[in-house]
Amino acid sequence: MKNRMHTALVATVGFLILAATACTDTVLEPKSTITGANVFNDAGSYKAFLAKIYAGLAVSGQQGPHGQPDIQGIDEGFSQYLRLLWEAETLPTDEAVIGWGDVGLPEMNTQLWAETNSFVVAMYYRIFYQVALVNEFLRETTPEKLAERGATSALQAEVEQYRAEARFLRAFSYWHAIDLFGAVPLVTEDFQPGSTPPEQATRQELYSFVVSELTDIQSRLPTPGPNAYGRATGPAASMLLAKLYMNAEVYTGSPNWPSALSAVEGVIGSGSYSLASNYRLNFMANNNTSPELIFVVPQDGLRTQTWGGMTFLVHASCGGSMSNSEYGIDGCWWGLRLKPEAYRRFSAGDGRDDYFYMDGQNVEVAAIGNWNDGIAAPKFTNKTSTGQSGSHATHVDTDFPIFRLADAYLTYAEAVLRGGGGSRAQALAYVNALRQRAFGGTSGDITDAQLTLSFILDERGRELLWEGHRRTDLIRYGLFTGGTYIWAWKGGVAAGQSTESFRDLYPLPASELITNPNLTQNPGY
Repeated sequence: MKNRMHTALVATVGFLILAATACTDTVLEPKSTITGANVFNDAGSYKAFLAKIYAGLAVSGQQGPHGQPDIQGIDEGFSQYLRLLWEAETLPTDEAVIGWGDVGLPEMNTQLWAETNSFVVAMYYRIFYQVALVNEFLRETTPEKLAERGATSALQAEVEQYRAEARFLRAFSYWHAIDLFGAVPLVTEDFQPGSTPPEQATRQELYSFVVSELTDIQSRLPTPGPNAYGRATGPAASMLLAKLYMNAEVYTGSPNWPSALSAVEGVIGSGSYSLASNYRLNFMANNNTSPELIFVVPQDGLRTQTWGGMTFLVHASCGGSMSNSEYGIDGCWWGLRLKPEAYRRFSAGDGRDDYFYMDGQNVEVAAIGNWNDGIAAPKFTNKTSTGQSGSHATHVDTDFPIFRLADAYLTYAEAVLRGGGGSRAQALAYVNALRQRAFGGTSGDITDAQLTLSFILDERGRELLWEGHRRTDLIRYGLFTGGTYIWAWKGGVAAGQSTESFRDLYPLPASELITNPNLTQNPGY
């Protein structure tokens, strides 16, 4: 069994929060069933509460795949954090289309969403649901509260580490807020639920807060190892810092490539990770055995049952003449395929496209709703590396890789090329290490002259395809909106067309603007 905190404990947590801290919409804010006054009756409650925060990335509610949803206003199966994040980062880019016609979903394929789009709205509230959970946990675990409850010194030390992990998870969600929405309320445990609506912070203020938080807690996080799988560790904090620094120019107007390089050097130099010899292992039902994964959203077919996350990604990538049993699942959902630009990015001999399913599929996507338009790309599977199916045929065992070493290698290379310092020779070695794994030898190696920023963007598109990085990468390169780079269905037409630059940010929900007069909508909406 995979060693993971939240899958074993999420069922023990029967409470949420009395009120949302940053979101003020009464339809979508978290609801409570038990108060803080009676939930901390035993030491295990602290661990269980932290488990609920971790689980908030993986599950949609309090009762299996459906029932007692965390947020309202959207079908619960669509409301899960990882699913919403993946869609926001992938569907509007050159990577994927989804053929379903559910209200709000087609617009995600084309960058034509509005401030009422249910998937955009739900992503916003998912972020602040997580923030609310963390803030309440931090309020209930102060040294003073622990002393009042007679906590032992050993328990206080344990809870102190839990507090660091909770702050990492809050920083993780605030990174998504900065990246997806820009200027949003900055709410910490000092903000009291039920008070006046929170003020809107600038993107710079949010960025500085997250960087400060991660820097402060890094040394207090768990040490990488089997007992910390699926939990926030020091290297996970370094990877999150690297993401912030790499996109600092987007977030603040000022680049910070040297800090990005330093942060990722800390990950690589930790000695805690190595490339998996089998690329596919990173995306299988036993990917917890990969030495490459730094931080994941764990899934367990028996303990984290949800229609979102990896259950969605595995099932929705299957359709047509594909056999669901080959992927360890009980049915195909006929949803996700590649946009042609993503398919054409791979060259002959690159083993990273071995999972592409070609039979009966067209490269071009003439009609998004036609399953056969677009190459199928079942990157994630509920089969293990030894061919065994996961523990459940509907809800999969495959963990989602948020950060892995390959990303650290590519981040190092890009930071070097952007003037962050480091060694160009080392950057080339890291890139070729990934390509040697992909090509099964040195036939895919590139030369120093080929090591360019445009090559790194393409290599990220190959190595990290469908792992939820593409929108952020394209924005960093200035290619997500506008007319410099056109791909299929960008702007709502099959051939693609230029889109407005304001769509580099998603809109704040219209409902939130109504209930919080302190907020100003992002330009263009």
